[in-house]
Amino acid sequence: MAEQIDCNLLVAKALTLAGVTHMFGVVGIPVTSLATCSVASGVRFIAFHNEQSAGYAASAFGYLTSRPAVLLTVSGPGAVHGLAGLSNASANAWPLVMISGSCNQFDAGRGDFQELDQIAAVKPFVKFSVKVKDIREIPSSVFGVVDLAGSGRPGGCYLDIPADVLHQSLPESEANRLLNEAESNRKLETVKNVTNDEIAKAISVIRKAERPLIVFGKGAGLARAEDEIKMLVERTGIPFLPTPMGKGLLPDTHELAATAARSLAIGKCDVAVVIGARLNWLLHFGEPPKWSKDVKFVIIDIDEGEIELRKPYVGLVGDVKRVVNVLNKEIKDDPFCLGRSHPWIEAITSKVKENVSRMEAQLAKDVVPFNFLTPMRIIRDAIIGLGSPAPILVSEGANTMDVCRSVLVQTEPRTRLDAGTWGTMGVGLGYCIAVAVASPDRLVVAVEGDSGFGFSAMEVETLVRYQLPVVVIVFNNGGVYGADRRNPEDITGPYKDDPAPTSFVPGAAYHLLIEAFGGKGYLVGTPDELKSALTESFSARKPAVINVTIDPFAGAESGRMQHKN
Repeated sequence: MAEQIDCNLLVAKALTLAGVTHMFGVVGIPVTSLATCSVASGVRFIAFHNEQSAGYAASAFGYLTSRPAVLLTVSGPGAVHGLAGLSNASANAWPLVMISGSCNQFDAGRGDFQELDQIAAVKPFVKFSVKVKDIREIPSSVFGVVDLAGSGRPGGCYLDIPADVLHQSLPESEANRLLNEAESNRKLETVKNVTNDEIAKAISVIRKAERPLIVFGKGAGLARAEDEIKMLVERTGIPFLPTPMGKGLLPDTHELAATAARSLAIGKCDVAVVIGARLNWLLHFGEPPKWSKDVKFVIIDIDEGEIELRKPYVGLVGDVKRVVNVLNKEIKDDPFCLGRSHPWIEAITSKVKENVSRMEAQLAKDVVPFNFLTPMRIIRDAIIGLGSPAPILVSEGANTMDVCRSVLVQTEPRTRLDAGTWGTMGVGLGYCIAVAVASPDRLVVAVEGDSGFGFSAMEVETLVRYQLPVVVIVFNNGGVYGADRRNPEDITGPYKDDPAPTSFVPGAAYHLLIEAFGGKGYLVGTPDELKSALTESFSARKPAVINVTIDPFAGAESGRMQHKN
């Protein structure tokens, strides 16, 4: 009798052939055997406490490695929980494949265990989804979701495998034939090539600009275009502005960095070259009053739909690394550079120095009880003291993330992950785990608000279980934006004695949570205590939580968020 191979092993073999190396998820009916077979086939499985954090980890892993990881969930509610990671990946244009078990096909519509039309549920969040109805469809379906997730404009793809299919098997010889056919028939999305006329038009408008600006985002990071962007900046002398997760593609300390002069740079520039970033809310939609009404945009993006949506002066569709390289070659043949004495460069440089000086004056003060600036300065100095390779920073929260973005310095590519395009809270611990797995040679430092930390705090057990080099710093101000900030006249009604909607338990001992699992916890409230905790935890490179007590009435949200709140 011919050797048989079951569906779980066939899926695992297809994943490894497709290049998948990591899987994040929560096991249970009907996918436990799939996880076990994947591990046996060489895929590393990281087990989480909930599918949301697992999904955030899988999405971040895709960003950091430029190849999709798998989020594995059980059926029904497990798939629904997984939508958080799937949607986060699609919003950020990061590659991710979600695989879920589902109910038996012949019991669908009869109220089967965890029954759900999961194909309908994932539809708003995916580039492509497929439900296999027979084991023989597995190889082509696996290659399809993996390849589509990572090609073109990356995003989420979904594979649904009913429980009855997972229990099917077929002869090993037939399985190998199907795998070989699927591998040979792989198809990647094609990307339009820029034309010579488009390149010429772009270079012409850049040359004529009096106040040009280069803006780049995490799309450039995903494409690993940092060397090409550096060459473009230094050949032309044009100042640059990174989006939050674009920080570090060029060092924040670069002489042409305009981050500290952001309002001037975007408000006065006449030509903006936007590389791997979208003109969404993070960039004020590219519209007045933040931008000049006469600004001309040159947008470089892999997604033709993004160009069509924004209707820029020039749209260059293609892989941003390749397109910027083409621009550099054309400029090399006919070079130009603004130079330090150019009025625009002098204006940007002057404003940067003025704003940095003002910020440093505030940071120099040791404020106790802590505001947000004092501990952030201490964290900044401790991270700088580590040198290279720099730790990878994860940040989420309201005040905490805003201040972190302004104070902490990124000097290396893809070393900052935050709430991202969708402003997703709860990503922190999932991102930390993904970073530690994707970059095992680096320390991971998370700077979190207590609200953001609370979304996924139980995953500190996962940090300890896998002994990941992650230090989580919690800014504990006792609430979502702080403690009870209501006006006295608003505290009325039958439930007026309840805690405020923004309030948490005062003085929560977050540091003890990780100690319950064998990690190291620190409670700090003074500069010396924080410095000592950072020195010890950074040196140990073991799972740790530093609970930083913050004045509950310190801080306020950034202007970009105040009007939305």
